[in-house]
Amino acid sequence: MTGLGGRRQRRVWLLVGVVCGVVAVASAGYVVRQLSHGGLKASDTAGLFAVALAVAAGLVAVVALRKQSQANTAAFADATLARGWAATLAGQVQAGEGAVWRKLLGDDTERINLAYTLVSGGVRPAAAPAAGRLFADGLGPGGAAVPDIVAYYQATKPLRLVITGAGGAGKTVSALELLLGLIEGRGEDEPVPVRIPLPRWDTERQTLPELLVERLVEAYDWPKAMAADLTRHGLVLPVLDGLDEMDLQGPGGLPNPAAPRATAVVEALNSYQQGREAGPLILTCRTAHYDALVPQAVIDAARIEVEPVGATDARGYLEGRALDETRWRPLTNHLNADPTGMLAGVLSTPWRLGLTATVYHHDGNPGELLTLPNAQAVDAHLLARYIPAAVSTAPNPNGYTPDQVHRWLHHLTHHLDPAGTTAATNTAGPEGTDLLLHELWPLAGRQRVRATEATLTTLATLIVLALALAPGVLQISQVIALPTLPAIALIGPASRPRRWTNPLRTLQTNRPRAAAVAITTTIATGIGAGIAFGLTTGITFGLTTGIVFGLVLGITEEPVTSRRTRAAIRTDALLGLTTGISTGAMVGIAFGIATGITFGLATGIAFGLALSTASRRYLVFLLCSRRRLPFRLSPFLDWAVGAGLLRNSGAAYQYRHRELQHWLRQHPNPPALP
Repeated sequence: MTGLGGRRQRRVWLLVGVVCGVVAVASAGYVVRQLSHGGLKASDTAGLFAVALAVAAGLVAVVALRKQSQANTAAFADATLARGWAATLAGQVQAGEGAVWRKLLGDDTERINLAYTLVSGGVRPAAAPAAGRLFADGLGPGGAAVPDIVAYYQATKPLRLVITGAGGAGKTVSALELLLGLIEGRGEDEPVPVRIPLPRWDTERQTLPELLVERLVEAYDWPKAMAADLTRHGLVLPVLDGLDEMDLQGPGGLPNPAAPRATAVVEALNSYQQGREAGPLILTCRTAHYDALVPQAVIDAARIEVEPVGATDARGYLEGRALDETRWRPLTNHLNADPTGMLAGVLSTPWRLGLTATVYHHDGNPGELLTLPNAQAVDAHLLARYIPAAVSTAPNPNGYTPDQVHRWLHHLTHHLDPAGTTAATNTAGPEGTDLLLHELWPLAGRQRVRATEATLTTLATLIVLALALAPGVLQISQVIALPTLPAIALIGPASRPRRWTNPLRTLQTNRPRAAAVAITTTIATGIGAGIAFGLTTGITFGLTTGIVFGLVLGITEEPVTSRRTRAAIRTDALLGLTTGISTGAMVGIAFGIATGITFGLATGIAFGLALSTASRRYLVFLLCSRRRLPFRLSPFLDWAVGAGLLRNSGAAYQYRHRELQHWLRQHPNPPALP
């Protein structure tokens, strides 16, 4: 992560950590090797142990110095430093959400100037203007000038805004327009708006500030302590998207009257404060779902309703997107002649207007929409042509066909279906929105993936045994001792992707976990090595392996992913490879050239596979999904984002719109087109 202040100091401490790690491994290897040769006097043995203890003491001292340095830095980390961090975060959010905003507009500069009005009533509403527009040049009822979305929010007292509207009305677009506008005009003391998809909020274990910290860590790769400092200084403005997606819907898509998770969110927002004032926030929700929550509505907040797009604005948008106005003239003339008709009603949302503009962007006859009998037929007509149009207009170096894209995207909807397979549980829950690579493996069948993984890890263990049983290398007792611990880890549950972090920083926050891992590993490997090589070597080898393995696990953090989710899988695999090489080298030094090369290679393979849990299971998932998904899945998902079929949300992929997600789930095969 760059530009966060203190970068030079962190690099120095990282270098110190690497040097200390090398010294520790080399010293431990030397001690083990000398002990394994035998023939030492008691004083020599004691001296060797003294070397190991001295190195350990040095490491403890360095960690203590680092901790003291961090404490001193924290003491002087005042508002000035936090403001610098906030400026960096603002740049990150602007880059990420700006890309999402451009995709929602179809990679075009033509925008729809949405109108919205203040909804009166509610529980203790905030003071706010009566109406507004998305842009500064907007006019309200009666032709009077009204504020744009940024000025409207800044005029709301307190700064708490709820954006409601029908499905596809432009709630997310409005929230993004407000978010980007706030960043563009942001003062150094003002908070940075950060958008958070609400379905991932676990209200039973997280407060809103904790959710903000988690979002900064997961989506923007911030160190947890710095993210917490930003939140504590009030420099993060929550933009909470999709309250209506928190709970299972009733029959026909109607809101759930109970809505326990959404109710818990509202209760958390009502108790959210900054100082003695109600905490600022922005929230989006479908109108019917928000109305169903009354009287559990957000207090001290202004609620606005996004209005349908009028026929005049719809016509202007389509003409602005048109490459050939002649093709569009029958449709735009119809909207002008019948501004209250069925077709004008269908095209009264940004989602359907963008869908129409994409389907007929390069070819086709938009006038054929006039021949369709009702709104359902128009929706079905446009959605059936959306994927072929996106495939034909987007750069397609891999040659994906519309049929392939349709079937692959349909298959992925099963991961989000509340009645189908989810990543964490077999029970039905609210419909999901986020596609994370390391959570997709149940799509291929839980038992199938686990059985395939067990088979492959068994083969890997057999290879280790074959290498270790090479003539004249190891005895059978040593071979039995070798794979015991790695074999247990190989068949363990898949975790989230891991990443490398600064060991001298992370050890301070993960001390209990690192210590527990080190102690457990020391006992297990010490017993195994003691059986195979004798008591003295067993103790030393167990101590060395425990320290190294504890450091390896202690300096990784599980929930952190990058904005491109495949980078998290790649980093997880790299972690396993690096750990395997390091462990193999340590063992090789300890047991000499003849024995050490084979023994080190065997140990390195076992430990490397044991640590790459997320990437290992993801690879097995791809192998088990060859007929239903492309083997190079992550490049396909990135292409789908560029084609406008998916969008990024932090570390996750999401469908371009919930309506597209629902339609794909209901259509396993592409509809036949004339």
